[in-house]
Amino acid sequence: MTTFDDRERGYESKFAHDANLRFKAEARRNRLLGEWAAGLLGKTGDDARAYAMTVVTSDFEEPGEDDVYRKLAADLEGKAGESEIRTKMAELTQVARHQIIDETK
Repeated sequence: MTTFDDRERGYESKFAHDANLRFKAEARRNRLLGEWAAGLLGKTGDDARAYAMTVVTSDFEEPGEDDVYRKLAADLEGKAGESEIRTKMAELTQVARHQIIDETK
């Protein structure tokens, strides 16, 4: 085994770890977005949790976050505009990343 092989394995391991953290943070962000949107829609309790999960699963439709935005925009029509939704998405992305990082410490 060479130093190059060790280094290559290290990079592959870091890439896989980072991808896993990114996936968890995106899923957490989507759940948080769903909880936020549920509040705007007047949902509480189990209804709010169920709605939040529909936001999480909407992210599996296509790569990127546009599918999540479209779902929220359609559901929140008249309650939140594009800039508010996109701002909340960016804000909760940071919150979710910090939560995931704190959990892995």
